[in-house]
Amino acid sequence: MDHPMYPPTGGELAARRRELAPETLKAFHAFSRQVFADGALDGKTKQLIAVAVAHVTQCPYCIRGHTEAALKAGASEAQIMEAIWVAAEMRAGGAYAHSLLALDAMRQHPAATGAA
Repeated sequence: MDHPMYPPTGGELAARRRELAPETLKAFHAFSRQVFADGALDGKTKQLIAVAVAHVTQCPYCIRGHTEAALKAGASEAQIMEAIWVAAEMRAGGAYAHSLLALDAMRQHPAATGAA
């Protein structure tokens, strides 16, 4: 592959993003700092949640960044992997739960016979 699917972070593209919407970028960074600050949940727990969500949204930048942040916040490799498994179960659980929509559509379809 001549061109990677995901460009590296930083550099020219990050500068261009900052140039196009500097105030919005500042607001986003402030929001991010606030979200990940200790509150009712500590920073480590928030980073473990972020690792799990990043795997569900499949954002490679988020996976790497929040895994590194979780480690920095004191999370163990086992805790990170457990968070990833929670994400995997939730993602699979969504397919399982939504299968009811397909089953309902099949039941309502005029050609439904119930036979396999």
